[in-house]
Amino acid sequence: MSDVAIQVERLGKQYVLARKERYRTLRDSVAEAAASSLGRIGGALRGGRPNPARPGTDLLWALRNVSLTVGRGEVLGVIGRNGAGKSTFLKILSRITDPTEGWAEIRGRVGSLLEVGTGFHPELTGRENIFLNGAILGMRRAEITRSFDEIVAFAETERFVDTPVKHYSSGMQMRLAFAVAAHLQADVLLVDEVLAVGDAAFQKRCMGKIGDIANAGKTVLFVSHHLEAIQRLCPRCILLHGGRIEDDGPTTAVVARYLSTIAARARPQEWIQLDAVPRSGSGLARFVAIQYGSDRAAIGFQPYTKGRLEVGLLIRAAEGCEIGGLAVTIYSQLGTKLVNADVGNHERILHLFPGLNQVQVQIDQLFLNPGVYRMGLWLADPANDRYAGGAYDYIETAFEIEVLGFEADTIEMQADGAVACDFTVSDPTPVSGDAR
Repeated sequence: MSDVAIQVERLGKQYVLARKERYRTLRDSVAEAAASSLGRIGGALRGGRPNPARPGTDLLWALRNVSLTVGRGEVLGVIGRNGAGKSTFLKILSRITDPTEGWAEIRGRVGSLLEVGTGFHPELTGRENIFLNGAILGMRRAEITRSFDEIVAFAETERFVDTPVKHYSSGMQMRLAFAVAAHLQADVLLVDEVLAVGDAAFQKRCMGKIGDIANAGKTVLFVSHHLEAIQRLCPRCILLHGGRIEDDGPTTAVVARYLSTIAARARPQEWIQLDAVPRSGSGLARFVAIQYGSDRAAIGFQPYTKGRLEVGLLIRAAEGCEIGGLAVTIYSQLGTKLVNADVGNHERILHLFPGLNQVQVQIDQLFLNPGVYRMGLWLADPANDRYAGGAYDYIETAFEIEVLGFEADTIEMQADGAVACDFTVSDPTPVSGDAR
């Protein structure tokens, strides 16, 4: 057992829908942490009784009968659709919420990064929030002071460290939150979808930092929809579906099984109903159906390399509202974002009428090489930053599309790689004065 970092047995979490659950305040959490500080090592979090059901009450098991053993120094990936129970699982392990049944035990000091800027106070400066957030995570003041310069440098917030956090962008808050959590000298690190935010350079630093933590012999649980990152970091992976572990094994095999179930192939120029597609968001406006195609009847209007992609959207709005973020996003099978056609990039505001609306999105040239890709949809109001975690409607995978090669009414394979491009190569010419 000395080689076991996390032990989970028959873990379950039940919610009563339409009944607001009382969340503990910071004071409650600090008091409990102080009372159980010795129990962090070798202590177990045990579930109580399921919620009593009133007549007509709708109960939801977010997790059910989850059992798992994670070895010390192991890097475990956790994948699954939205609503599969991934975040609930990490919140239980982080002691943010209690299980309804079963128990979980973590041996060693725990660091977690579950939500953007969790524990940040908007009126406090970046400097003050580093100490506040570090204390919430269990860091001693001397430890925070020792790591302060590294945290600020990693987050790239040197110029703004004495500015109130309310003036930070959500991306800056994310960088600072990750920097604090990543510099906690934890034995176990729990990370939930950190690669969903930030620019490419920041994501690369995050990946590098998580890799450094793993190489140092720490235990990491990494939840992400970015399957390429999961395969790069995690030798082992679990697949959650409907709150249960559906698969547990080598990452390549588990990812392959997940990809085989997440989306159906759709036909061009047919309306695809989206009622049963997994999604998240407030629901004030929602995607109802989608239609796609190309400008070439010769290939059955199938999208093709360097051709035009036409997307029709039906959107139902509960009331008239403004839309500042409407995106059609194309991903590789492993979750790498390849194309993102977002009205927000044009700084346009769309006005939805109450009821059903139709919107057309046209990508003039689709430079994707032949292959199968996933399409996702995003809908948000003008004030809602994509990285803030909220939206009217967000569909990770609406369906799969197949992109063909097309030239002179024939289907041909293009060059290797995800994106096609036109290029030329010159003939070599001698260089005068070459000393060699």
